[in-house]
Amino acid sequence: MDYAYKLIDSPVGQLTLVARGDKLAAILWENDRAGRVRLGELAPDEQRPVLLETARQLAEYFAGKLTAFDVPLDFNGTDFQKQVWAALLAIPYGQTRTYLQIARELGNEKAVRAVGAANGRNPISIIAPCHRVIGAGGELTGFAGGLHAKKLLLAIEGISTEGRDAGQAIDPRRKAQNRRREDPNQMSLL
Repeated sequence: MDYAYKLIDSPVGQLTLVARGDKLAAILWENDRAGRVRLGELAPDEQRPVLLETARQLAEYFAGKLTAFDVPLDFNGTDFQKQVWAALLAIPYGQTRTYLQIARELGNEKAVRAVGAANGRNPISIIAPCHRVIGAGGELTGFAGGLHAKKLLLAIEGISTEGRDAGQAIDPRRKAQNRRREDPNQMSLL
């Protein structure tokens, strides 16, 4: 089955909405890494109903009027990836989860890196909210749309990103612990 696509402008840049049949198969970023999401041959289709409905719902989401999406989804990936993507869909609007929390939900806390890899290959960004996944210390981590897009999406949902730059923990005690690991002779009052 061929894939149809529609381009839309958004606050996080131009998005490519991709459908397979009557289901949404992908939302691709303007500067998406080639091969991040594997799709078949793409053909433009400005009138495909699922693409029009996805564009409408995304516009409402960006305007702060929609907190839950309702479009049929077609995830294409391994069984494990599909489990991770289902866990993403279960993260409520305005909340975040860590990779470890998701790994635990899936019954294997040692699968943190695998969860991260599956999260990075999420084909239906925004709707399957991989932007709601953060590092163990509360820091923002890699995001296919870029950290600026992740910050904007979290801000739309009322989640503060102040002090959450990549690699920057928000808990000052964690920062002190990291410094002590680097220099074990350093004293701390914590």
